[in-house]
Amino acid sequence: MQMLRRITAVVCGALMFALAGAVGAQTYPTKPVRVIISFPPGSSTDIVGRVVTQKLSEYWNQPVLAENRGGAGGTIGAGVVAKAAPDGYTLLIDSSAHSVSPAIYAKLSYDTLKDFVDIAPLAGQPNVLVTLTTSKIRTVADLVAEAKANPGKINFASAGVGSGTHLNLEKFKLVTGADVTHIPYKGTQEVITDLLGGRVEYYFAPISAALSNIRDGKLRAIAVSSAKRSSSLPDVPTIAESGVPGFEFTLWFGVWGPAGMPADVVDKISKDVNRALADPGVRERLAKLGNDTMNMTPAEFSQFVRREIDDYARVTQAAGIKPQ
Repeated sequence: MQMLRRITAVVCGALMFALAGAVGAQTYPTKPVRVIISFPPGSSTDIVGRVVTQKLSEYWNQPVLAENRGGAGGTIGAGVVAKAAPDGYTLLIDSSAHSVSPAIYAKLSYDTLKDFVDIAPLAGQPNVLVTLTTSKIRTVADLVAEAKANPGKINFASAGVGSGTHLNLEKFKLVTGADVTHIPYKGTQEVITDLLGGRVEYYFAPISAALSNIRDGKLRAIAVSSAKRSSSLPDVPTIAESGVPGFEFTLWFGVWGPAGMPADVVDKISKDVNRALADPGVRERLAKLGNDTMNMTPAEFSQFVRREIDDYARVTQAAGIKPQ
């Protein structure tokens, strides 16, 4: 009889736990959701992230509070989320820099693979190589020739060590042999300000952050980093078309949560993110900024992130970048 009571208690406990999980996923969220955006306002991560969080707020009938915590190539914001309660009420929106950080930073405050759950990708976009319209440089060939003739004298900005813009630059240097000086910033908006002010000369800008200045004639688009031309800048050649065969680099964005989140809540967030990305209004807004939306399950996204971590490790090693 006592054994029967124990078995009954265990079974009831398991059923209650399962029921609680199911109810949790059905009712989530019941309060505001905090979303840490790991790059500053005006960055491509911020722009894409806010388009999606706005739609999620509509779906969930709860405020989705986007909070910028930029710096250190996205690792400051990621560190905040890694230590958050795994209840689904603190999420991270980061760029592909999330997969770069393990190869760049020797002492992260978190483990990229163990301290996060991969929820969903958002979108991918090319970077666009830009300079002032007053520059004499008009093509990739011009830039490479100038860099080789004056090694180390050209200042090339990035949105921070380990950011996608930094790795794009390192891959470009590796493939072309261009000797330029890397100037890291805390985010894209700071770079654009200094680029327009003539304090730096070149930048692989996320296309969403540079389009307005390109269209206003303030910046010259030299080439895009993607394998094919961008529909947002159809007259701008790819780097591969510009004399660097096979060159490709895409900046992408995703959503993560702290490890230990309930699987059903992860699944709900993933499905709602994908639903938001399929919304015609969201797709149009992102497309106008040069983005192609992405659609993956959490398991597929997890595999993608791990492949990206391995790929970036190879690029940084080949470029001679040592973790600091």
